[in-house]
Amino acid sequence: MGPVNTVRMREGEVGIDAPLVGRLIARQFPGWAALPVRRVDSSGTENAMFRLGTGLVVRLPRHPGAVADVTHEQRWLPRLGPLLPVATPEPAGLGAPDEDFPWPWSVYRWLDGRNPVAGAVAEPECLAERLGSFVAALRRIDPHDGPPASRGAPLATRDEPTRAALARLAELTELTELTERIDTAAVTALWEEALRAPAHSGPPAWAHGDLSPGNVLVDGDGLDAVIDFGCAGVGDPAVDLIVAWNLLPASARDTFREAVGADDAEWARGRGWALSISLIQLPYYRHTNPALAENSRHVIAEILAEAGRR
Repeated sequence: MGPVNTVRMREGEVGIDAPLVGRLIARQFPGWAALPVRRVDSSGTENAMFRLGTGLVVRLPRHPGAVADVTHEQRWLPRLGPLLPVATPEPAGLGAPDEDFPWPWSVYRWLDGRNPVAGAVAEPECLAERLGSFVAALRRIDPHDGPPASRGAPLATRDEPTRAALARLAELTELTELTERIDTAAVTALWEEALRAPAHSGPPAWAHGDLSPGNVLVDGDGLDAVIDFGCAGVGDPAVDLIVAWNLLPASARDTFREAVGADDAEWARGRGWALSISLIQLPYYRHTNPALAENSRHVIAEILAEAGRR
């Protein structure tokens, strides 16, 4: 996991700490009341996580926009998890709102592992193969009655917020408020290139939607688990290719792409998703979430470097 992030990153966030979680558990799951509670190190933006004893983890939404993910995961993880080649979160309990906390919350079985670090993957080919197998397996699951993926829409739906982020980055660069200078003209050209990629023409498919280093768990050289299915849904699954740039080195991208089976158009859309997400995240989280901002810088630099090699 990354460093603990207790900074409030948006309006509407509520304060969550271990004593609060202990009270919630004591009232709603008294059989677990004697278990120790401690905060889990995480750079996540949507939820706060607390380890409960050695075998459980409590996950609570940090703001109103994350509340719907609770019931979403409780419904879909039991269906998706058994069909995937790596471990996924297993719901163990559903907490209710009460006087101390206004929203539903979840208890899951604890999954061991650590988050890999972009630029420091020990066995990238092995990780690329297993990530590709995970994405391919997820796509094979019957999409019938699956929810629309929040990131399964055409890439063009990201144009307005991405251009707004580019304008903000240009402003911050001009004011020297960024630690690095971003060539926003070159990045804009790459974004426009991604927008020209052919749209998804096949049937809708399942996608995780947020396949980033913080949602990947490794132990040793391989992939052990994928967590946080709050964005999971059915649509254009190209968004799951973002892990090729936010985690894997250039040398392992072809291995990942082959395992997924992505054609040129999908690969271009996936690169566009990776670029858009990072461009929006960098100015928004540059002060409140250093780990996420740093990964965004990494993605932008990787995509620029890749363009230079083409």
